[in-house]
Amino acid sequence: MPSRATAAGTNPLTAPWPGPHGGVPPFDVARVDDLGPALEAGMADQLAEVERIAADPRPPTFENTIAALERAGRMLARVETVYGVWTSALSDDAVQRVERTFAPRLADCSDRIVQNERLFARIAAVHESRERAGLSPEQQRVVRLTHAHFLRHGARLVPAAKAELSALNRELAALATAFSQNLLRDESEVAWLFTADELAGLPPAQRDAAAATAAARGQPGRWAIPNTRSSVEPFLTHAAHRPARERVWRMFVDRGAGGGDTDNHGIVARMLAVRGHRARLLGHPTHAHWRLEDSMAKTPARALALLEAIWQPAVATARAEVAEMQAVADAEGAAIRIAPWDYRFYAEKVRRARYDLDDAEIAPYLQLDNLREALFFTAGRLFGLSFRPASPRDVPVYHADVRVWEVRDAAGAVVGLWYFDPFARPGKQSGAWMSSYRQQEDIDGPVCGIVSNNCNFSKPPPGEPALVSWDDATTLFHEFGHALHGLCSRARYPSVSGTNVPRDYVEFPSQILEHWLSTPEVLERFAVHHETGRPIPADLVAKIASASAFNVGFKTVEFLASALVDMRLHLLETPVPDAPPIDAAALERDTLRGCGMPEEIVMRHRTPHFSHIFSGDGYSAGYYSYLWADMLTADAWEAFTEAGGPWDEAVATRLRDHVLAAGNTIDPEAGYRAFRGRDADLGPLLRKRGFRG
Repeated sequence: MPSRATAAGTNPLTAPWPGPHGGVPPFDVARVDDLGPALEAGMADQLAEVERIAADPRPPTFENTIAALERAGRMLARVETVYGVWTSALSDDAVQRVERTFAPRLADCSDRIVQNERLFARIAAVHESRERAGLSPEQQRVVRLTHAHFLRHGARLVPAAKAELSALNRELAALATAFSQNLLRDESEVAWLFTADELAGLPPAQRDAAAATAAARGQPGRWAIPNTRSSVEPFLTHAAHRPARERVWRMFVDRGAGGGDTDNHGIVARMLAVRGHRARLLGHPTHAHWRLEDSMAKTPARALALLEAIWQPAVATARAEVAEMQAVADAEGAAIRIAPWDYRFYAEKVRRARYDLDDAEIAPYLQLDNLREALFFTAGRLFGLSFRPASPRDVPVYHADVRVWEVRDAAGAVVGLWYFDPFARPGKQSGAWMSSYRQQEDIDGPVCGIVSNNCNFSKPPPGEPALVSWDDATTLFHEFGHALHGLCSRARYPSVSGTNVPRDYVEFPSQILEHWLSTPEVLERFAVHHETGRPIPADLVAKIASASAFNVGFKTVEFLASALVDMRLHLLETPVPDAPPIDAAALERDTLRGCGMPEEIVMRHRTPHFSHIFSGDGYSAGYYSYLWADMLTADAWEAFTEAGGPWDEAVATRLRDHVLAAGNTIDPEAGYRAFRGRDADLGPLLRKRGFRG
């Protein structure tokens, strides 16, 4: 893309964003060569702003200290938006060089702010001042959270300890970058299929997608399965050729563990040691204790108690599932023992036999374009939002696959922009995620949020519809729930806006939105056969509902295994300096063996590719959050069913006002009680998963 310098010759990424609605990211002029200089300028600008706040001769007040901090760093935030898109969705060698250089420097910039003694003295003064009594509840919460953040990140350490902490944070940033880049290289692989036998059982849409992938890689006439979950799992579900299933399965589960240049075992060992050392430096026995201090769970013990309460019933259910699948294999004369690469294939056979439901029967009704419209319908009916395509002239994108919608509330006011990047491609990290390009705020007048959803669906051949699995459709609704959290936000201060909430609360809005996919109102209107145009038959909808709890043992165990290993890894105490490196692979193996992991199932995310916890601090010691949030979700869904159905206006309004709009302006527990009228109960989660409570 051509560079668009300003009249003053400045870097286009550092200038205020042009365009409508308070400006939009300048993806049309962004170049990799601009990223490094823009990050340099952004960090310098933020540090200068912070120093002005710290050196202010006036007595510290909320406005000249806390609110001033909320306003600081806007240039760097703009640059980091573009930088984040390039590193996650357009990564190549040039981008990765920038990332390796600047990840440690960005960590150091954050430390320099937290460790500014004069700045923290002003924050502490506001925190202890009588002025707090006259502040609004949101302002009081911003003060408390700002003060707590600085304390948690070492503001009161002595100078030598601060220097040590900064060195640890720089190293962790470099290690996380190396982990992510190794994983991205492994995820760029494909499994090649060469014969018709290897394609046996695949629905036509999967065959076509595999052919398109091969053609895009210069091998027309062959077939290729990308190393992403959205491609691998449907293949494992339908492919009848067992050796091909095993080859694709091993490619996927061995990401980051190949023993070569992209092997992540050494990086994981070092990250665990550094995280543990940092936790002790900050006054905590382990990394898990430090991370959970500001969560809803509060302590590792509470998080583990939830995981362990679900583990045994989940394992018992999974073992029953395996027995049923083994019986099918035996009846067919397969002469095999169910292995991990067989699980999805035989589970699908059991589902077809028990419920007369074939996943391939559902996919023709799940067109991606229609599902996107289903998202809009759901957001409109529940929360009064409407979506209109944004003009490409006004809102540029970074790739031809990306589209943008302008979002308005029931009164017609623009509340944000929604970017959608649905397809897998080289240089794009795997999985699905939501990003916030700009937080909603109203500190100096209303500023709308800008959010994106990113997926890795297989791109169909030109002229063909993109068909997705039921699991992928559920993921689409899940990620859109995160987007709605940002779009519905009504905070004044950006630090407490939208998804800036504790990690074990942020998944609640996304997980509850999954439930609307299966409602008759959505399926009957938007699940339309891509060839005949006919709506999904009522008997098929009924089968989907009947099978909704099918395979729950497998799904729960593969998740819980990852969550338990995550927690055990981060409950390790810091080894002495001359101790041997932490053997994360052995700990993973011993943890699973000790809790009775069925050998037919593997962790959803094995340690060498567990990007949730090793591509940054993000979900480290926090992968349990999905289950914690699902406890809230199951309880909240019963609020709808008790009120008469999923579209109850009063319950939807409470969900919007006390959860989505509130962000972190109130304590999550208080927000949930305001929505539900009480604290969440574990019973609905057990009922949802078919376990006895």
